[in-house]
Amino acid sequence: MRFIVFICLICNIAVAQKQYQRNYFDNGKLKSCGWQDSSNNKIGYWKTFYRNGKLKESGHFKNNMRAKFWVFYNQQGKKTSEGHFKNNQKIDWWVFYDENGNINHKCQLKNNKKNGYCLMYKNKKLTSAAKYSLGKKIKEWTDFKSFTKENSLSDLE
Repeated sequence: MRFIVFICLICNIAVAQKQYQRNYFDNGKLKSCGWQDSSNNKIGYWKTFYRNGKLKESGHFKNNMRAKFWVFYNQQGKKTSEGHFKNNQKIDWWVFYDENGNINHKCQLKNNKKNGYCLMYKNKKLTSAAKYSLGKKIKEWTDFKSFTKENSLSDLE
């Protein structure tokens, strides 16, 4: 019996350490919502909104830092970018959208800098590709044939 009481006590403590937080603008509209730990660090899934009520961003926090997958929107509610974070730094493939919601470019990032391939699009068609190293462009291709001649498509994964 004591063991069951002890387990219940531990479960209650663990639940009490995490709470759902809502923050509001002075106009009464929701500004942000998500989970916080007992030290008021953002954890888990969060959403942030513009004053007009449109979603601004959504994603996960770990110890008050962006982590995992995030999506960002403009004030009209259209997606502007999406990708992964690790320790508050953009990593891996990110997709960036134009004002019409079409893909503008896709880039591999490391520590918030272009690092790897970047593919540019216009009118939903691939127009060029570039390769970056720590934010500096080292090569650009304007046709798919020359790109595939010099690169392995498995590098794009």
